[in-house]
Order: sequence, then structure tokens, then C-alpha cells
Amino acid sequence: MPHERHPFDIATDLVPTGPDSWIARTRDAYWNMVGPFGGLVTALLFKSALVHPARRGEPVALTVNFCAPVAKGEMHITALPARTNRSTQHWTMTMLQEGECVATASAMFGKRPETFSDLTLLPPDVPPFEDLERMPWAGAGWIERFDLRFAQGAPFWAGSTEGASSRSTLWIASDPPRPLDFVGLAALTDIFFGRIIHIRQQMVPFGTVSLTSYFHATEDDLKSLGPSPVLGTAEARIFDRGFHDQSAQLWSEGGRLLATSHQLVYFRDPA
Repeated sequence: MPHERHPFDIATDLVPTGPDSWIARTRDAYWNMVGPFGGLVTALLFKSALVHPARRGEPVALTVNFCAPVAKGEMHITALPARTNRSTQHWTMTMLQEGECVATASAMFGKRPETFSDLTLLPPDVPPFEDLERMPWAGAGWIERFDLRFAQGAPFWAGSTEGASSRSTLWIASDPPRPLDFVGLAALTDIFFGRIIHIRQQMVPFGTVSLTSYFHATEDDLKSLGPSPVLGTAEARIFDRGFHDQSAQLWSEGGRLLATSHQLVYFRDPA
């Protein structure tokens, strides 16, 4: 029997419509309350440049701007190389629905030579994945596609008694298991809930406006990890007049820093 494809691979399918353009389709498996999981939009835009035959180098940086809600249906994506230098290559990507722009992105790829290496940051000291309980979730959609196990800062609906805090630390595993690659890693940089609901301890309307991710792992690094869980941590520094910042880190089980991200989140607080 043919091997059944992972839901994430189906959700990130790109159908070529030209040398620099693709069609993608929203999938219920990665649907959020009012649109697709933001990490899926991020992954689709990123993948359009990653799989382009003109792409040179390994992923280094990605910025996605969420311009409007994405509706169910087709997404038309274009990816164009803006400039190729000796060691870096820059890309611009656009996502349209019904002729209207819903998201834009830029990506940078580059050579990763062997150089001086140092890590001035240590991974969080938390219990192993197996010793923590999976976060309960009664709904459907993208959260069901991930096994989230909080060591710190669980959301209010998970029965957390820690009180309001902008910081969360959790293990993240794909469900069903899937080996980590760059498309999956790009999606994980937007997996963290908006810090506003952790601070307010209630659900309020929120959404990422702009997300920048930096990749610190190479393709070989990711291949060595397989489907093992990833450790993530996220926190905010300021909530002010409808927006808050949010920074995150993603670590391997062995303590390798895989990616960092920074984003701006819009929120509407009725209070």
C-alpha cells in the first residue's frame, strides 16, 4: 500500500501555475478559528521560495506580513528572486486571494561556511517531553495537529494556576509524527499563542501582523533530528495601544538553537 502522506505535507502542497507562481489551498486540518493557522501561511510563502529552481543557499531569514484575513479556498502565490550576491540571495513573495493581497514575505538564503561558532544562550531547564501532559483542547483544527506540553506558562483553559505571565515554555511535537524540515520549522516559529491571552487570562481577539524568523540550523542539522519534539519558549515585553511584541526560541532536544523569531501582534481588548 502507498505510504499515507502527512496532513502538513498535504496542507503545504504547491501546484505550479508558471515559472514563479503556485496555487495552494486551505485545509481544515490546519484551520484556526477564523482562518488558517498563521504558521501554515508562513510555511506556504516560505516554501514557494525554498522549492524554486533558482534558489541558492540555505535558509537564513524570513519575514511574513499578514495583510488581511485568509479565507477558505485557493491562495495564489508568487516568488521572485530580488538579488543574488556572492554569499546571499534575497526573495520577495506575495499571496493573493480574489486578486487582493493577503500576505507578503521576504526571505534570505545564504552560504553557511564553517566559521567560529559560539552560543551565549542556554536552553530552558525543563522536564523531558515524556514527563509532561499534553495540553487539552476540545476543538478541532491546527492545534490537534500538534502535541503541546507546557512546562511553564500554560494557557488559562489548560487549568494553569501560575497566574498571568507573558512567558511560556513548552515541548512541541507534530501529530502524527513528522521529521522536521525547514518548511515545518518555518511553521513552528508562529505556533505560540499571542501573549495577550496569557497576560489577560482570557480569550481576546488577536492576530500576528508581522513575523520575522531567523534560522540557525542547516538542512543536515534538521535531518539528524528526525521527528523528535522541539522545545519552544516565547515572551513579550510590551503591550500598548492595540499591539504587543513577542519573541521566541526553538531548541532541539539536544540543546541546539534551531530558530529565533520576533513578531508584532495586534489585539483588541474590550476592557
